[in-house]
Amino acid sequence: MSDDILSIIPTDPHWQPARDVAERTTAIMADLAPGEPDGVDAEVDVTWHDNVAVIDCGANLERIGCPHCGASIDTKWWKDLLEAHLDEGFANLAVKTPCCGADSSLDALEYAWPCGFARFEIAVWNPQRDWFSDEELAVLGAVLGHPVRQIRAHI
Repeated sequence: MSDDILSIIPTDPHWQPARDVAERTTAIMADLAPGEPDGVDAEVDVTWHDNVAVIDCGANLERIGCPHCGASIDTKWWKDLLEAHLDEGFANLAVKTPCCGADSSLDALEYAWPCGFARFEIAVWNPQRDWFSDEELAVLGAVLGHPVRQIRAHI
């Protein structure tokens, strides 16, 4: 069985909110992404990472582009990099692009289906919606105390 996960993360990969603020934001997010029509609530998980973790889009990933030369970056390079940091996360996001050797950052790569990096994530499993609107993201960011972005994964 496959799952869809709609997550919000802070725009700054290192930022984390206070716990009470995270709880309020989680409650609002749960209201915005109701569960199944039969009344089963959507599962909402809050994750605090010690180091920066990848929040990827799973099988939705179509392409990774280099922000410097525009070339397509091999997804095998990406997957190998993620696997190497699976347990400990990322101390920093600095990387040399494999296409042109430019100094860059993992969060600056151009992902076809958004991917991100964060030390904090709120994830709704199998939401009955595709994306949050810009207005909803603004509300979630205001309650959280930091701008947010969204990632939609299919696993």
